Amino acid sequence: MTRSGRSAQRLFDQSNNGKSTDWLDCPVSVYNLITSNLILHYSSFNGAAAIKNITLRIYFAVVTLAALFLSSTVAAQDEADLAQKLSNPVAALISVPIQMNYDNNYGPNDDGTILRINVQPVVPISLGDDWNLISRTILPIVDQNDVPFDGYSEFGLGDTVQSFFFSPKAPTSSGWIWGAGPVLLAPTATDQFLGSEKWGIGPTAVVLKQQGPWTFGALANHIESFAGASDRADISATFLQPFVSYVTPKRTTYSFNTESTYDWESRRWAVPLNVGVSQLLRMGDQLVQIGGSVRYWVTAPDNGPEGWALRLTFTLLYPK
Repeated sequence: MTRSGRSAQRLFDQSNNGKSTDWLDCPVSVYNLITSNLILHYSSFNGAAAIKNITLRIYFAVVTLAALFLSSTVAAQDEADLAQKLSNPVAALISVPIQMNYDNNYGPNDDGTILRINVQPVVPISLGDDWNLISRTILPIVDQNDVPFDGYSEFGLGDTVQSFFFSPKAPTSSGWIWGAGPVLLAPTATDQFLGSEKWGIGPTAVVLKQQGPWTFGALANHIESFAGASDRADISATFLQPFVSYVTPKRTTYSFNTESTYDWESRRWAVPLNVGVSQLLRMGDQLVQIGGSVRYWVTAPDNGPEGWALRLTFTLLYPK
């Protein structure tokens, strides 16, 4: 084991009262260790003052309290498949993910930062015996500094993306799960620099397979603008999200995905790679999932984000 690995293991053992334990057997402590070190790492970045704004402090407070008080893992047999369902974008499960993303190195001088908190409610609607309609909403709350220009700072809502998936309740005979439908872009931004001022529409689809603890598949959509401010750039963008995840017997999920976007107007890709870990927990009668991940931008448009980034998630679950 490397020196950094031995140091991490010592910190991990300390978080478990000095007991030497396999990392995968104590996912909550792993999460606490990863999150604390990520926060320390990001505090040294240029533009890290953006992290200290009130929105981020509130988010970290929620996640920290969850990590401190939600230390018992879900064990009930009738909840055994919930972590697996969370890996399925068209599962018949009501959930409210709150996702915090921190990216930096924006702009020509690499000093711009964006803190984006996505509120992403997922609501399944039964359409008879054979079909579900899955509503997935993404409403961003954005705090950006020195973006799009040095000296500019904005805080408010971004544009909303609303997806609807018509999905069969039963997998195919070969075990594939799928859904398809429309995706809408609504210009809900409260500042001209936080949104496109355009309405958009297009198709979206997802296909996946779940085998034992594994889930793998892909989600995609394409949005074309059709109305809005005539002096703003048109939108023609394709989003691709291949994903794979593994769920342990203790309801810990390890995941990898990309969230790539191709802009057909500028002919440029934005490709981040995400690696994360999350844990299903219980707070009284409330089921939640907390998680953290690191992201690396392989490529991005000019003046876009560069290098490493951070994501934290807190998801409320409402199983039927």
